[in-house]
Parts: sequence; structure tokens; C-alpha cells
Amino acid sequence: MARRRSHYVAATAVAAAALFWGGHAAWSLHRPLTARPIVVDQAYTDFTDSLGRRETVSAVLARAGITGSDYARFLKAATKLQVRRLRPGLILHFRRLRTEPVVSRVMVRPAPDRRLWLVRSDSGWVETEEQIPWTITRTRITGQIQSSLYDALDTIVPDSVLPVRERVALAWAIADVYDWEVDFTRDVRDGDRFEVLFERLQSPEGERRFGRILAARVDAAKTVNYAFYFVTDTGRGEGGLYDDQGRSLRRAFLRAPLRYRHISSRFGSRYHPILHIWRNHAGVDFSAAYGTPVRATADGVVTRVEYEGGGYGNYIELRHVNGIRTRYGHLSRFAPGLHVGERVVQEETIGYVGSTGLSTGPHLHYEFLVNGRATNPQRKDMGAGTPVPPASRSAYDTARAGLLAQLEPPTSRARQVLPVVAAATPTGRD
Repeated sequence: MARRRSHYVAATAVAAAALFWGGHAAWSLHRPLTARPIVVDQAYTDFTDSLGRRETVSAVLARAGITGSDYARFLKAATKLQVRRLRPGLILHFRRLRTEPVVSRVMVRPAPDRRLWLVRSDSGWVETEEQIPWTITRTRITGQIQSSLYDALDTIVPDSVLPVRERVALAWAIADVYDWEVDFTRDVRDGDRFEVLFERLQSPEGERRFGRILAARVDAAKTVNYAFYFVTDTGRGEGGLYDDQGRSLRRAFLRAPLRYRHISSRFGSRYHPILHIWRNHAGVDFSAAYGTPVRATADGVVTRVEYEGGGYGNYIELRHVNGIRTRYGHLSRFAPGLHVGERVVQEETIGYVGSTGLSTGPHLHYEFLVNGRATNPQRKDMGAGTPVPPASRSAYDTARAGLLAQLEPPTSRARQVLPVVAAATPTGRD
């Protein structure tokens, strides 16, 4: 009896399975045929390339497939991209659709606060400019110099405030402020103090960079040196740095035409490292990394841009007022488009450090001539700048007092980084 019951249960299960699979098969034959959906998780490919030394932007675009007439249409659309003045190392971002053989989009950032987008369309390329809304926070730092100004800044300023590259920019900015008041390679001693109030900029993506110095104090060689930023011409919005007496800290000529590591040879008689003879050294040699930008030390007119066979190598000469000329030798290359007769302004990049001519390594040879006579550029009185105008003196005194209160608050402590104004202000400047 039990055996018959088990057979009955087994038969019933088999019949039920047969009915189920038969019905399923019949339904499968009558249902519409469908394919699995295709999931596209990445419809395009992004990649980057950078502008190399002595390279044109056309070479970078050619590697991305933009050549010939396509390159001509790209240049025609890129009205806000100064292709002849792009700096080496500039990164170009490309996008290519996986279904297309050519690049469909190019993004380049010619300045920290600007992005340029060039997008391919049916009629060619279309350019769009994006302004990056950096926010500004005033930040105060104070500390003591033990070995060098940069080492002091590198110790007290964390990456969360300024990254390494921007700390270097801040150190050079402080040195530029006191260009003729303090020689940070010779005048500073261990224990000398400094205080700086500056603008720190931050982008929506979290990038941080140094903006400009608003006020500073450097105690060096037993002398207190103040600096305060003030806009004298409110109509043009141009400002400058002045001492506590309202005298301009800007001179007609810069002390040095570049950001250098050290002075490898000073003005005067020296033993020539290649010729192996004693001879007069008519200028100053600044040791710097290959490719370091070289600046015009004053407003002037280009009189020579050439390779000079007497030892200067790649060489530039500028003519300034009052019979003054400056010379820049051993350059690796000249600034794009620089030519004889062109007017340049103080701090404009005119070339790049190299080792052409009679040179044992990368450095800049700089000469300062007055009426044709070589003069020590580091001892010459470079002329005082224009002081605060009498009509603006009251406004300057008010601005100076406000900046001094932020630079030297009563509760300040050494070796701290303290935000002075917590609320960020728009990018527009006074």
C-alpha cells in the first residue's frame, strides 16, 4: 500500500513538471524576441598631452589627430588662445568619442582663472571661455628665519594652506617686495623675523594658490622694513607697495632679472672658468635651472636679439632711458615673437636661462651699462619710485592703519598660520 502511494506521488510530480515545462516552452515560442540591453559605461576616451620645450601647439594637436585644414579651422575658432605665447608644460585635455576617429573636444587652461573649451561641430570648431570663480581669504603668517626665507615658510605653512609650488611663489614675492631694501641672500641672519599678510585663493575644486601680498614686515640687518599695498589710482585700479612713510618700494630697475639659486660670479675681476685667465667680469652671473624665465629689469626697447659669437651665446640687449642699456646672455631661447624695436615692460619675460656661448652650466649673465660703461648692477642707485600722492595721503594712512592691525594683531604668536578674515571675498580686486 505504501509502495503504491509513493508511485502515485512520483507520477503526480512528473506530470506536474511536464505540464510546467510544456507550458513554459509554449509561452516562449509565442513571446516577442528581445535582446539584452547594451550598457555603455564609457562612450568616449579622455587623454592629455603637454607642450614641450621648443615645441609649438601644432605639434601637440597633431599628435591628437588635428592636422591640415582641421588645424586651420581650430586656430580660426581659438580666438582667445594666444598660441605663440603658450608656456612649456601647458597641459591640453582631449576627448574622443569611441565611435569617431578624430578628437571631438579640447580643453586648455591658459591662466589659473580661465578655461577654454573647443568643441567640434558640423561646421567646424566652437570656442567657449569659462571663468573659474576663485575665492579669496586673507591669511597671516609670522615666523623666524633660521637658514633661508623659503625654509622658514616651508616649515610654518602646511599644504592645506599653500602647496609647495605656491610657497615658493610666496617666498619670491616677499623677496621682490624688498628688492632693494633687503638682499635675502646676504642681509638676513638667523633669528631675523618676518610677518606677511597675503591673499590666498581657492578654486571650487579645492586648488590653492598665492594671490598677492597686502602687508609685510621684515626685520633684517637690525632694520625694520614695512610694506603696505595701496591703490593710488582708483580709476585704473592700479596699486603698489609702499613703506610706512608712503615711499614707493618699486625702483626703476629690478635688482635681478630672474629667480635664481645663487650668484655664481659677481661684478669685477675674476678667473675665467673656460679661458683660464684673469679678466674683468662686466656683469653678474645668476645660477638658475635651465629654462628659468628671464625678465626685463626695466621698461625699454629691444636693440639686439641674436646669437653672439664672442661668448654671450643667445643674447638680448635692451635700451632704457638716461643712456642705460642692459644685456642678457647664455640664453637657451628667446621669448616667442621677441624682435628688435619691440617695447617691453619691467618684469616681462624676454628669454629663458640656458648655457649657450662660453658657459660651464646653465646661468644668466646680466650686464648694466651707463653711457656704454659697465656698472655693477647691484650697487647702482636705481632711482626711487613715485611716492603716495599728497592728495591720497589721508586715504593711505587709513589703509595702512587697517592693514597694520591685521598684520600685527595684539594676540599674534610666532610660527603660526592664522586666517585674518574668515569670510571669502569675490575674485574682483580693489
